[in-house]
Amino acid sequence: MAAAGAELQGKYQKLAQEYSKLRAQNQVLKKGVVDEQANSASLKEQLKMKDQSLRKLQQEMDSLTFRNQQLAKRVELLQDELAFSEAKGKKNKKSGDFSSQLSQEQKSVFDEDLQKKIEENERLHIQFFEADEEHKRLEAELKNRLEVLETDAAQHQAVVDSLTREYIDTIEKLQNDKTNLEVKSQTLEREAKECRFRAEECQQQLKNLHADLGRRLDDSLCIINEKVPFNDTRSSQYNALNVPLHNRRCQLKLRDIAGQALAFVQDLVTALLNFHTYMEQRVQIFPIDSATDTISPLNQKFSQYLHENASYVRPLEEGMLHLFESITEDTVTVLETTVKLKVFSEHLTSYTCFLRKILPYQLKSLEEECESSLCTAALRARNLELHNDMKKITAVFEKLHVYISLIVLPSIKPEGLLRTNYSSVFTHIAAGLHGFHNVMKEISKHYSQKAAIEHKLPTATQKLITTNDCILSSVVALTNGAGKIASFFSNNLDHFTASLSYGPKGGSEFISPLSAECMLQYKKKAVAYMKSLKKPCSDSVPYEEALANRRVLLSSTESREGLAQQVQQSLEKIAKLEQEKEHWMLEAQLAKIKLEKENQKLKSSLSGQLIEPMPENSVLLNAAEQERDVSIKKTSGEPVKKMSLIGMLTMTTDNKEAPEAKSREDLIKNHYMARIVELTSLLQLADSKSVHFHAECRALAKRLSLAEKSKESLVEEMKLASQSVSRLQDELTTTKRSYEDQLSMMSDHLCSMNETLSKQREEIDTLKMSKNHRRLGLDETSGGHQSRTNPN
Repeated sequence: MAAAGAELQGKYQKLAQEYSKLRAQNQVLKKGVVDEQANSASLKEQLKMKDQSLRKLQQEMDSLTFRNQQLAKRVELLQDELAFSEAKGKKNKKSGDFSSQLSQEQKSVFDEDLQKKIEENERLHIQFFEADEEHKRLEAELKNRLEVLETDAAQHQAVVDSLTREYIDTIEKLQNDKTNLEVKSQTLEREAKECRFRAEECQQQLKNLHADLGRRLDDSLCIINEKVPFNDTRSSQYNALNVPLHNRRCQLKLRDIAGQALAFVQDLVTALLNFHTYMEQRVQIFPIDSATDTISPLNQKFSQYLHENASYVRPLEEGMLHLFESITEDTVTVLETTVKLKVFSEHLTSYTCFLRKILPYQLKSLEEECESSLCTAALRARNLELHNDMKKITAVFEKLHVYISLIVLPSIKPEGLLRTNYSSVFTHIAAGLHGFHNVMKEISKHYSQKAAIEHKLPTATQKLITTNDCILSSVVALTNGAGKIASFFSNNLDHFTASLSYGPKGGSEFISPLSAECMLQYKKKAVAYMKSLKKPCSDSVPYEEALANRRVLLSSTESREGLAQQVQQSLEKIAKLEQEKEHWMLEAQLAKIKLEKENQKLKSSLSGQLIEPMPENSVLLNAAEQERDVSIKKTSGEPVKKMSLIGMLTMTTDNKEAPEAKSREDLIKNHYMARIVELTSLLQLADSKSVHFHAECRALAKRLSLAEKSKESLVEEMKLASQSVSRLQDELTTTKRSYEDQLSMMSDHLCSMNETLSKQREEIDTLKMSKNHRRLGLDETSGGHQSRTNPN
């Protein structure tokens, strides 16, 4: 929870930093937009001022045009008056001189006035041309500036749009991250609540368990103190006599470890064989080649000893193989029972003796190489390093031999090694294997340097180079094998310490070989007994079929159980009804016979006796007893007292009436029996129908309950779906509202920009129109002036 909270806090900080950066960029962009808007407003003001000045000039131009038109009309009038005066002068020759003088004076006046007007008109044309040129220049400048501003505005708008899109994307991303984080926080809160609830439940269960265990411990202690006269687990000597448990998993693990160790030892044996063989070949060819000259007696002896390496190295693999074969699933592998470890230790002892035997020759051979004339200073230094390495490798093997001999002691002499020293012995073996790996790395390094120097010698032959390469490859293989064995032993050190010595439960003594054998016998008996208990399981119904027919099976099971109960109830009812049927058949027969006899006696009572009145209830209550007495006294012929609704009659019966009464009784019995059978069949039919309907009703009720359960689950799912839909709709509305706000803002901005553009376009169009009107006015005035000046 703390890590999740820290992660959420870091994400929130990152989001806040990004938001602050975007906000700062947005402020800068807003400032740039405001500056551009201010520049645009100032340019608009300047454009308005220029427009005002242009309008003033246009008004002046219109006034001048109007004055020019007035002058042109006045000139026309003067020309007409002149023509009229000339025509009149022709008619009046008499007054010609005076009129000619007058017309000449008027003409001169008119000419002067016309010349002034022409000069004024020319001056106005010059001013208009200059004003037009100034207007064109200002219009061109304003157009250029407007284009520049439009391009700048478009660029700024593009930047604003891109930043707005980025801002919207970042807002959406932040909103999504926020929702995800909220969902995650809610899930984490729910998980935290569940964890707290579970922790409380666990604490409560722990308290209950502590109380239960304490109570059980007290009960057990009381029982042990009261009932157990002798507890052998308190004494280690007595507990050692108990049979320990067989740990099959531990045996399989030890066999796997032994298999790995066998593979590593095989690789190591192969590398040692190659190393000693190639060393023998090197001694034969360097520093003196035995093919061309006689080598020294020392090297001859050294080569002879190296030739015997297989007889010392091969048994290591064989000893480890025997140890691996002795570890099986049906054995007990502890230090006290691993007898085959002694064989491996003996082979390691012989190989250590072999190394001690060849060590002096190996050192003398290296010294002889150093004394050779071909040996350089660098080669001599490498030989001295190898001299020390060979001593180290022999010391490492002696150390390993000592510690492996110690772990062999429990199987030979149990009191030779205490159990408390097991872990220290295994730790020293692991340290020795690491030391062996380090020494082999140094040998590989030094020998590779030595081989490189020897290859550069002028007297180095191809045979020497090949042999050095082979020795170097075998040294590398030894280094790799030593590293694998060291890492393997270090990784399994705890398992060796814990599993290679165990005993009875609660004991601290070693397991003896006799206890191990007893344990294995009991294990075999237990396995045989468990095999005898095992029986093949019958084929079961497939899961898919059972799942598909679950409801049918449930309904059929319910109906079967209901039918069985109903059949049992029906059988009980039938038995009761049979008993009642027999009872009422007897009662009916007796009542019929009694009625017939009473009728006959009443009719045939000629010499009848006095009838004693009796109450009605007593007759009805004693009817059955009377019939029994009648049936008994019929056979004896004694007088019988007959009871009826009228009274009691004492009479004697004759045996002749017995067959007739019996035939009538049989007829009545048969009739009522048929009627009872018919009613029983109808009752059974009604019961079967009711049972069937009851079973169908129970099945339908069961299906209804299942349907209601499925309906409840579907309602819950629908509620969850509706909640998720409402949540998604809320999110959709919020996002839609935010997008609509953003779109409204953008649309307002676009509308304002369109309005400004339309205003600018209208102003440009008005300027163009005014410019065209001015050109047309100037052309008309210039055309009219030329038309007026041409006649003169």
